[in-house]
Amino acid sequence: MTSAVTDDQLDDRLETSGPIDYLVVEFPGARLTGEAFPILVDLVDRGLVRIIDLRFVRRTADGRITAVELADLDHDGTLDVAVFEGVSSGLLDDGDLEEAGTALEGDCAAAVLVYENVWAAPFASAVRRSGGQLIASGRLPVQAILARLDADEAAGEDPA
Repeated sequence: MTSAVTDDQLDDRLETSGPIDYLVVEFPGARLTGEAFPILVDLVDRGLVRIIDLRFVRRTADGRITAVELADLDHDGTLDVAVFEGVSSGLLDDGDLEEAGTALEGDCAAAVLVYENVWAAPFASAVRRSGGQLIASGRLPVQAILARLDADEAAGEDPA
């Protein structure tokens, strides 16, 4: 028997949730080594993030885009992502995977991850209770930051 979530329960969950983000991480040659999976599990185990959805998509060299099931992604005979099996809210649909796939180069695969920043939930809740709302968000690529710091250092500027 499934219990429906009432509007009040949904409001309570939304009120106490942390920010929800997504990532699309491309793997050239469609080679997923699984090296990052234990680190993601650790983040979940420590209560820093909650995985909402984790799906995989592939774009072939000829441009065909297909969803990839959680399985032996690197074809070494072992199930790489068994710990993530069943981690799906249904939030990501085939259209989302198609859109992610169009961003990929040919002969690449990608992990599409939707997650809640549980660590930020108390702050986000306090902001919402005080009437604040998020009006902009973004992410700065690490490579761009490092390049800027290197350029400032080469120019003799103090990065602080």
